[in-house]
Amino acid sequence: MRMSTAVGLVLGFGLDRAVGDPRRWHPVAGFGSAAAALESATYRDGRMAGVVHEVVLVGGTAVLGVAVDRVGRGRFAVATALTALTTWTVLGGTTLARTGRAMADRLEAEDLAGARALLPALCGRDPEVLDADGLARAAVESIAENTSDATVAPLVWGALAGIPGLLVYRAVNTLDAMVGYRNDRYRNFGWAAARTDDLANLLPARVSGVLTVALAPLIGGRPAAALRAWRRDAAKHPSPNAGVAESAMAGALGVTLGGRTQYRYGPELRPTLGDGPAPRVADLRRAVRLSEAVQLAAALTAAVVSLSPK
Repeated sequence: MRMSTAVGLVLGFGLDRAVGDPRRWHPVAGFGSAAAALESATYRDGRMAGVVHEVVLVGGTAVLGVAVDRVGRGRFAVATALTALTTWTVLGGTTLARTGRAMADRLEAEDLAGARALLPALCGRDPEVLDADGLARAAVESIAENTSDATVAPLVWGALAGIPGLLVYRAVNTLDAMVGYRNDRYRNFGWAAARTDDLANLLPARVSGVLTVALAPLIGGRPAAALRAWRRDAAKHPSPNAGVAESAMAGALGVTLGGRTQYRYGPELRPTLGDGPAPRVADLRRAVRLSEAVQLAAALTAAVVSLSPK
């Protein structure tokens, strides 16, 4: 694509590593507020209403992305700066890793109340019904899935489509997190958001899986075990993408993920992924280290891809 895209993606990744998410006036939070406000007008218990909600918000974001991209067209420094700022805005990998470490710290200190209070920052499960082992498992599964969602996927779409790709992916993923649930309110209205997110993550989840397999030795894991768990178990998962990320992580760590999963809207019985014992605190720390390695590899890969002829 353009040198400015490659450099901007790397700089934006570095900015995320240095400072994490913006502490105030986060654009993604602003998008979420706008989506919630629009939902009050578009909500109906039907799929078509959800399609309209998705098209308006994702389409509007695409228009914004194209407009921002045109501002920098032909001006290397401006284009690079805009790409870097956009990349920083849509990435969440550093915050994910920090939260994973904080969870491990609280579990090691046997601070279950603190660990339960932290869990909603990682996933939507009901923390009140989880013991220390359940919290560790939930955190590992969230680290695995969100390594792809929060970093690998936006970088992949940034490499393929520049600033519009970065912004549109984050809009799609945010809407899925807001309405893409199987509960009574969103089973129909959130269908479009959930399916769009599945499509947007088909390629990134598999990039994340390949990197997890390749980098497993960095945490004492075996690529063959990670690949075996991916090939054997990923298709069991109800998500076509989370199953890839979680099974590859389970194989790399040598643990078993899945089983009964309690959400606020009710329980789900998830298939087991991987082989070995349930994850403990040490495994959570290893998962965070592997996540950071996958994120860095994804950033470098995205930069190379963005320079390749299209």
